[in-house]
Amino acid sequence: MNKKISQKIVSYKVSTEEQKQEASVKEAESNIIQMHEKVSRPEELAGSTYKIKTPMSDHALYLTINDIVLNQGTDHELRRPFEVFINSKNMDHFQWIVALTRVLSAVFRKGGDCTFLVEEMKAVFDPQGGYFKPGGKFMPSLVAEIGWAIEDHLQKIGMLKKPEISDHQQQIMNEKRAEFEDSAAAPVGEVSDFPPTAEVCKKCSVKAVILMDGCMTCLNCGDSKCG
Repeated sequence: MNKKISQKIVSYKVSTEEQKQEASVKEAESNIIQMHEKVSRPEELAGSTYKIKTPMSDHALYLTINDIVLNQGTDHELRRPFEVFINSKNMDHFQWIVALTRVLSAVFRKGGDCTFLVEEMKAVFDPQGGYFKPGGKFMPSLVAEIGWAIEDHLQKIGMLKKPEISDHQQQIMNEKRAEFEDSAAAPVGEVSDFPPTAEVCKKCSVKAVILMDGCMTCLNCGDSKCG
């Protein structure tokens, strides 16, 4: 297509190859789709379902988180949570569960950093008291356990980084645990992944904190008052 120049040319500039590449990169970045509330829901979404069974109810809750894949097939492919569903035969919590799923889904679709939801939910305490999961993990409330499940999901899709324990630290923890178990016999009939006299860790909420060498140390995550 020809274009007629009606004004006088006063100057001109020849683009270098580097400038052309920069312009190409900027154009490609402008076409990257980020998560926001105007992103329409595809006909099909991939997701995961987590079973949440508490001693507070005879019926389990099933938490389903569906994800949307943005910029699929490109170097900028992202997997982000899009919607949440919670199902259970127990109707005692129906109202607040429906409200929670709608709020969570709305925050996910809004885009931006949604990882703050995990810490907010894990910090909810039931006034009637929490409960211990098999293995000694303490849950302060049902909402907190849903928060832990969401955290696990966000770690799987890469939005949160799973804390890792170094091989050296893990070896020290194993040695301390073996030393403690040798010096303290477990009560009959009490089954746990950690010593029965252990306390709840404030960092990972697992009943795995013991006193070793004058220092309170968690045998699950490695947290120690002595650094």
